[in-house]
Amino acid sequence: MENDQGKTPGLSASEQQEVHESQPPRAAVLHEIIRTEGDHELERSVAALWWSALAAGLTMGLSLMAMGLFNSRLPEGEASKVIASLGYSAGFLAVILARQQLFTENTLTAVLPVMTKPTLTNAGRLLRLWGVVLAGNLVGTLLVSYVMLHLPIFDSKTDAAFLEIGRKVMENDMGQMFSKGIISGWMIATMVWMIPSLESAKVWVIILITYLMALGDFTHIVVGSAETSYLVWAGELSWRDFWVAFAGPTLAGNIIGGSFIFALISHAQIRSESGKPPEEKPAAARSKKT
Repeated sequence: MENDQGKTPGLSASEQQEVHESQPPRAAVLHEIIRTEGDHELERSVAALWWSALAAGLTMGLSLMAMGLFNSRLPEGEASKVIASLGYSAGFLAVILARQQLFTENTLTAVLPVMTKPTLTNAGRLLRLWGVVLAGNLVGTLLVSYVMLHLPIFDSKTDAAFLEIGRKVMENDMGQMFSKGIISGWMIATMVWMIPSLESAKVWVIILITYLMALGDFTHIVVGSAETSYLVWAGELSWRDFWVAFAGPTLAGNIIGGSFIFALISHAQIRSESGKPPEEKPAAARSKKT
């Protein structure tokens, strides 16, 4: 029951403070957390971005490795796919928890500073970040898939499972690569948006989102490059098909899903809310003081 002021009666000052602290952060707070992180990423040197992105590309090989190991040791059937899809989360968990540079994360974090202050300088900083991180991620995935194929690490059954994973990706035509890439980019952006408000549940959020991506066979430029480049190194896929049929449409879909859908709508929501309270100063004026 509430009193005249709309508050529950009988609460001490410390209890009221506890209620205040237990409230989830507003969307504007999440926006500012991610925007600040994105601004920090835009300021990093090319060398720092490159080595972090290269490490992320190598680490994302864990997703292919885990799925291949699961598939090679489980009986054939749809039930096995449900279990094996958990392996897809391995690379994302390692990359995100290790704070390495993953391109699809930056379709949200690095875009918000540009949407907040859309200048040519910020746009140039964004393209610089995207170019370096994407190149580092792809070089890392190409290296790890080459090593997984050519070094005597896995048995023949696991090698066959790696090939089958790549073939499954290439069953999509260019339109499907693009459409599924949009969903994948949107899901990653959703995950990035959720993490700051669910710090203690970060691991479970990453597993849930990426597991659903695997079950839905949605295309992801970084994981997919490890999966499909394995086919290239094995002689089953040409480099032209790798870039034109897979990488191009998937990359475009990921960017549209993460940047032009999720990030743009989220930013528009915050801009709309910031203009409502007439007694507060405009967001632009507040940001100049901070």
